[in-house]
Amino acid sequence: MTDIRFISPPIPHYILSGEDTYPAGGMHASRKDIGVFDLLIVDKGCLYMAEEDAAFEATPGTYLLLRPDRSHRSYRSCTEETHFYWVHLQTLGRWHEMSGTQISVNPIDDNPYVQINQFAYQLPRFGPLRQPATVYALLASLNQLSRQPYAVDRLKQQTLFQELLIQLLQETVQPAARHPQFAIAEQAAAFLRTHYRRPLSYAELSEAVHFHPNYIARCMKAVFGCTPLEYLTRYRIEQAKGQLVRTDEPVGRIAEDVGFGSFPFFVRCFAKHTGCRPREYRMRYREEAAPK
Repeated sequence: MTDIRFISPPIPHYILSGEDTYPAGGMHASRKDIGVFDLLIVDKGCLYMAEEDAAFEATPGTYLLLRPDRSHRSYRSCTEETHFYWVHLQTLGRWHEMSGTQISVNPIDDNPYVQINQFAYQLPRFGPLRQPATVYALLASLNQLSRQPYAVDRLKQQTLFQELLIQLLQETVQPAARHPQFAIAEQAAAFLRTHYRRPLSYAELSEAVHFHPNYIARCMKAVFGCTPLEYLTRYRIEQAKGQLVRTDEPVGRIAEDVGFGSFPFFVRCFAKHTGCRPREYRMRYREEAAPK
């Protein structure tokens, strides 16, 4: 089984939705390169769908996500009356298909702590619904809003679509369950974020996570694209950036507060990651915010 891995923001957005009923002998139209993801959710009967060489039997209580850049069709006619909902969605952000057992080795960004909080999540292409009634109700509400003429209804549709997306993500096996490396990397990252203000060692991190430091480092490199030390340094710098802009605290005190024991080392790290020294960074944003 494969997943679609989305990088957000921007978050995938709702375009159009509807529902169809096929009689016994009915078939889904053959289409190719339609430019949108096509989400199919069956609540009666069975859809026999193929996307190029991959075949799926979508039965009641399951969903299927078809790619926007491939051909899809029915490979077999319905054997009974079949009812299903469909949703067209798309994203302006990056996405790619990956094996359900694959762990991404690429960082989301060169600096995981950019000012816009980017994140990634994986949605299996095909799977069951644990709470189908909740999903069907959301789909019915989406379709009802399509008949309303006001702009606020379009906004409501986007909100409902995000609730639907969360439902689908909650229904699936979480990455940490399928990839132990995710769980180890997240546990290590949470420990570093919690204790970043004080000196930390690999031995202490190892004791907290209950794995060898080398293995923790490999897990974090695979998930976040950086070692624990690099993660900690970048996180500390991000905290320092916020204090430089929001407060009038001396730079040396900020360096100490975010966990840098050496002021010169803080300045070197800050310049390396931001391209300027801390005081320059502060003045840049103070000047931009100053009245003309």
